[in-house]
Amino acid sequence: MKAYDGMYIDGAWRPAAGRDVIEVVNPADEQVIATVPAGTVEDVDAAVRAARAALPAWAATPPAERAARLAALRDVLTARQDEIAGTVTAELGSPLKLSQTVHAGMPVAVAGSYAELAATYAFEERVGNSTVLHEPVGVVGAITPWNYPLHQIVAKTAPALAAGCTLVVKPAEDTPLVARLFAEAVHEAGVPAGVFNLVTGLGPVAGQALAEHPDVDLVSFTGSTAVGRRIGAIATGMVKKVALELGGKSANVILPSADLARAVNVGVANVMSNSGQTCSAWTRMLVHREQYDEAVELAAAAAAKYGDRIGPVVNARQRDRVRGYIEKGVAEGARLVAGGPGAPREKGYWVSPTVFADVTPEMTIAQEEIFGPVLSVLRYDDEEDALRLANGTVYGLAGAVWAGDEAEAVAFARRMDTGQVDINGGRFNPLAPFGGYKQSGVGRELGAHGLTEYLQTKSLQF
Repeated sequence: MKAYDGMYIDGAWRPAAGRDVIEVVNPADEQVIATVPAGTVEDVDAAVRAARAALPAWAATPPAERAARLAALRDVLTARQDEIAGTVTAELGSPLKLSQTVHAGMPVAVAGSYAELAATYAFEERVGNSTVLHEPVGVVGAITPWNYPLHQIVAKTAPALAAGCTLVVKPAEDTPLVARLFAEAVHEAGVPAGVFNLVTGLGPVAGQALAEHPDVDLVSFTGSTAVGRRIGAIATGMVKKVALELGGKSANVILPSADLARAVNVGVANVMSNSGQTCSAWTRMLVHREQYDEAVELAAAAAAKYGDRIGPVVNARQRDRVRGYIEKGVAEGARLVAGGPGAPREKGYWVSPTVFADVTPEMTIAQEEIFGPVLSVLRYDDEEDALRLANGTVYGLAGAVWAGDEAEAVAFARRMDTGQVDINGGRFNPLAPFGGYKQSGVGRELGAHGLTEYLQTKSLQF
């Protein structure tokens, strides 16, 4: 076990203000692998003051130079991908292959995309007799989750840096080690002191202090809808900007003309990826009544293949939460066709890949985000019924539509109340805006739309 010390503040690792530490546990075997400082209000204040002091110079830095620092950051992340992947596997429990391709690979692509955007974005434009300036919003407080620990840090840090903002990142307490690696990468990339700062700590202490700090101009949060509401209330009360990427209960709509086997198999893979700990996972599979029994058989068979292919969930609390939802699904009358609440292994925070059939829309497992490897299969009668079910939750983050004719799928997708829809298995695009409708959040991440979250506008009339 390694005991890490210090917070990355103003370009250096500085001793934490308090003595409390957070234990980092490997969820695969429940062993403590490291400790990190539990940040205090004093640590957050020091980091915000450093970011505020660095803001004028970084905001005035030419976009081409900001782009160069982001390109250097991309290169450092590329060089350290193996170390990053191993760290994520140790603290999140993600299988190494997934850590290599997604947890270490995707942040490289996102950092690279913002290096290009910073160099090409029109930070000034002419509108009639006005010059419109797109200026940095100021100091950003970024509070990031554990499920994609590095990706979410990069998805906030890269556009903030491209915009000319400075920031303080408070990573999730379950996965702080890869955040420390990222701070090292920022330093190695030559980002000036104070522009990026890192404070590890607990949400109710360090996270709340960051959200409430009067010198933070924008709070960017990814996590549960419940915590997002609290942060939104804090930001609204202080009249500061907020960007929230919250929960989801996304629908995978399989229209009768679709390739059923492909749609079901890809849909199951989507739910099981990252042990179901993905806010945009298609956790509700909607199938026409006449194809329902076949789809359930296919889904059960597909899920059975994932028993040894997915990792654990992140901690004991999450394991118990997911198993509790499985038990509730059984109690409310859904039919288990794969998996169940039992422990598949004696050690570690494991949950069996689970599929429910005969799920009705009012059931808890059809309405609430479970955040584990659990799929609910619902039947519909016609396209209007499918649309009603797809739009029938408080969430609207993502979704999928499958049809034999692409135009048919697109027409359905246009009617879905959700922020992102994959058509016939469309690939994830790191340049497309990501974010939700309804209680899935406010604002967008990734690409040019993600950059605008970190900008404010000023018009000069002539």
